[in-house]
Amino acid sequence: MAPELDKRSVERAYARWAPIYDFVFGAVFDRGRRASIEAAERIGGRILEVGVGTGLSLPDYSLRHRLVGVDLSEPMLRKAYERVTALDLRNVETLAVMDAQGLAFPNESFDVVVAQYVITAVPDPEAALDEFARVTRRGGEIVLINHVGAEGGPRALFEQCFAPIARRLGWRPEFRFARLADWVARHGGVRVVERRPMPPLGHFSLIRLERIANGGPP
Repeated sequence: MAPELDKRSVERAYARWAPIYDFVFGAVFDRGRRASIEAAERIGGRILEVGVGTGLSLPDYSLRHRLVGVDLSEPMLRKAYERVTALDLRNVETLAVMDAQGLAFPNESFDVVVAQYVITAVPDPEAALDEFARVTRRGGEIVLINHVGAEGGPRALFEQCFAPIARRLGWRPEFRFARLADWVARHGGVRVVERRPMPPLGHFSLIRLERIANGGPP
């Protein structure tokens, strides 16, 4: 069985990725990033991007939206600060080092929470999702773009075999949609409004969760 992720190993992994992240993942994840931004801007307002990383997506948001970005990795976030300063992104309210599993914001602080490629890179995905829901206003949305593990077949077997290596790189490849659906059912205050496969090869999905106006915890 593959070892579980822990906060320190994730921090170490992304400190190593920081200098080359844009080069390695910029083009690969571009379609997913743009799709999540488009989804977020349908709601608009004040948007929290969890796992903002090097800030690759920040210039693609319309300037009419207010942005807050948080990330566990300080080296990644330094790259984001440099990008915001260089491009004079005045709609970025703040960038902060913060754990997705313990967001330092009051309840219902944001109209939209965006998490790009984050859920599979945190030790406790359900705790992070709880926090996303808590800081999203009722009627707002949580927008996820993420790898979703295969339910069976050769790809599922590959993901299980690859899992130990993936954890050393800072993510878990075998996270399945059923786990997210179970969390939605337990939480009671969100509902899935869209699940759309994304390139490359449909291994990733755009998932939109609406924060139900009447229901669920605060």
